[in-house]
Amino acid sequence: MPEEGNSKTRKDPYAPLRYKDFRSYISMRFFFTFAYQMQTTVLGFYVYQLTHKAEYIGYIGLAEVIPAVCVAMFGGYVADKYEKRKMLLWIFAGVFLSSLVMGAVTFSAFSQHITLGWILAVIYAMIFCNGVARAFYGPAVFIVYSNSIPKELYPIAATWSSSSWYMSAILGPLIGGFLYGFSDKIMPGLAGITANFVVIILFMLISLLVVASLRKYPATFIPKDNIWKSLAEGLRFVFKTKMMLYAISLDLFSVLFGGVVALLPIFALDILKVGSEGLGIMRMASSVGAGLTLIVMTRFSPMNKPWRNLLIVVAGFGVSIVGFGLSHIFWLSLLFLFLQGAFDSVSVIIRGTIMQLLTPDEMRGRVSSVNQMFISSSNEFGDFESGMAAKFLGTIPAVLFGGAMTLGVVTFTYFKTRKMLPLGLNDIHLPEKEEPISPPVA
Repeated sequence: MPEEGNSKTRKDPYAPLRYKDFRSYISMRFFFTFAYQMQTTVLGFYVYQLTHKAEYIGYIGLAEVIPAVCVAMFGGYVADKYEKRKMLLWIFAGVFLSSLVMGAVTFSAFSQHITLGWILAVIYAMIFCNGVARAFYGPAVFIVYSNSIPKELYPIAATWSSSSWYMSAILGPLIGGFLYGFSDKIMPGLAGITANFVVIILFMLISLLVVASLRKYPATFIPKDNIWKSLAEGLRFVFKTKMMLYAISLDLFSVLFGGVVALLPIFALDILKVGSEGLGIMRMASSVGAGLTLIVMTRFSPMNKPWRNLLIVVAGFGVSIVGFGLSHIFWLSLLFLFLQGAFDSVSVIIRGTIMQLLTPDEMRGRVSSVNQMFISSSNEFGDFESGMAAKFLGTIPAVLFGGAMTLGVVTFTYFKTRKMLPLGLNDIHLPEKEEPISPPVA
């Protein structure tokens, strides 16, 4: 293993990959995210094809976010208290089984014998179960990631971790969309969504096997108080750490109002008229922008003035959403989605590094659960908000409203956090007694 603290290692962009568990971590994340992104893409298209109602797409996000938020704090408590490898095995096994059930209920030989209401009910029920699993997944992988490499490699590792996620997020929707449209030629006898579930289940199984190759990660926290006091400790820490609190709030509201992913099936079918293949390309465009930007970020870190850079890229994210809403040309829409992913990937690196550097080891699970409750779940809340806004305002006005709200959130945050703009990477550390972060004295 590389020598911890070696300055040459810290400058080596491949240093994190020399740690076996970090390689297993990004492999696990790649295969699982590939399957999950493919599943999310084709389910949204499938549900909209069946119903042609925007709100039913929104219900997909709502079904997942309700349990994810309600159980999130408990998931962090469990992740701190119990062994993480065993937790992940149970989590991945549960998501694997839910995919099997959804694959069965959407299989044409079976679905033609049940009503549309039952098909939707089973899909939403399985998505609800995935939301429960996600509440435990986030804190567990946060701890595995944190303990798989030395702390001085966190900024480099954040790029590799995000690159793995975005690469799978590129390939999953792309392959899912094309497989949905051309499955009869690629997999004769397995039409549409069924062909996708064959691939989804295979990749879920691979990710489960990769989890089994991890070493054990024992508890880092032995609770002295009851569960409610332990959970409150994690919340208090986040709210007392100013930079972390504002980073979470900024992401929460920008993703809540600025997300357009849930509405892409409507753009693919009704506005741009590009079908499932076009949907796959649109879902891919954002991830391509993110992936290419992450490659650039391995050489040009955004952490020289992280807070300033975070505000800039979230503002760029909002502008790209407005541009996408105004576009009626497919290639131009792809360009705005590309830019959206590019801006978002930089914010992911900055926020991820801030979270890792500011969180004590014994609180990683609980702090990660707070992060998941407000940030990770904002995607699904955003999907629900987008679906409802599209129902009442119309699809394009809903997108424009979301982009404008994102820009408003950035403006408000700028005026509230101007003192943090000069901070550099070396200024991001946890002060004694967990007091809020303050800028360096001139």
